[in-house]
Amino acid sequence: MRDWRVKRRERTRQLIELGGLVAKAELIDITDDDRAVIYGLLIEAAVKLKGENREQQLLLWRRRGARAFAQNQLVERS
Repeated sequence: MRDWRVKRRERTRQLIELGGLVAKAELIDITDDDRAVIYGLLIEAAVKLKGENREQQLLLWRRRGARAFAQNQLVERS
């Protein structure tokens, strides 16, 4: 398969997975699918990550996300 097709498929998969995370975080429901709000939230997160407390913020969000993933796995197994 051509290199550009492989890259395109990888990019498509990445975008689908990221969209799934937006849905999993319930951002679609709690914003009434307001894409401007969702985009604004993502921009706000990007601004925080460009700030002085980048590593601290990443650690906080990583821990929160890991707990949510673990909790979700427990619920799915029930």
